[in-house]
Amino acid sequence: MDRHIEAPLKKEDIESLHSGDYVYISGTIYVARDAAHKRMNDLLDKGESLPIELTDNIIYYMGPSPARAGRPIGSAGPTTASRMDKYAPRLLDLGLKGMIGKGKRSEAVHEAIKRNGCVYFAAVGGAGAILSKAITSSEVVAYEDLGAEAIRKLEIKDFPCIVIIDKDGNDLYETAIEEYRQE
Repeated sequence: MDRHIEAPLKKEDIESLHSGDYVYISGTIYVARDAAHKRMNDLLDKGESLPIELTDNIIYYMGPSPARAGRPIGSAGPTTASRMDKYAPRLLDLGLKGMIGKGKRSEAVHEAIKRNGCVYFAAVGGAGAILSKAITSSEVVAYEDLGAEAIRKLEIKDFPCIVIIDKDGNDLYETAIEEYRQE
């Protein structure tokens, strides 16, 4: 089922999403990868506040390439989400409601998704040039010294994703395998 939703996420949207749904997201999301996640985790360990608001927001695991003339960003494909798995449960417990990446997630992330009523989306790997067309603006908001791994605020319009893990923990990577075996 194709769905159009807004970010930050609303509880009713999350509750209506099911593993396997095609989703087009519009609104504001954030980009953060390995180094930014480590810095945020270190801040939390010191009892300090984060440079971005997590509540109801989405983090996209993506490393952008430089923008061409007239574009807000270059190629913007997803990176492997499992690299953030050691940090994701803590961020989900603090109010993060969505993640966009590619690949499987750990059991700890599955449990945090169910515990917090969150969702994990996948963007198509290898399609970064196409995905960048859904990004209308890009602004570095923290950790500029990290270059491509800085935290960015993106405005997006109809950014295409697939729900991989829904709020109940249903995982498309698992259910699709079972469906294939039954045929």
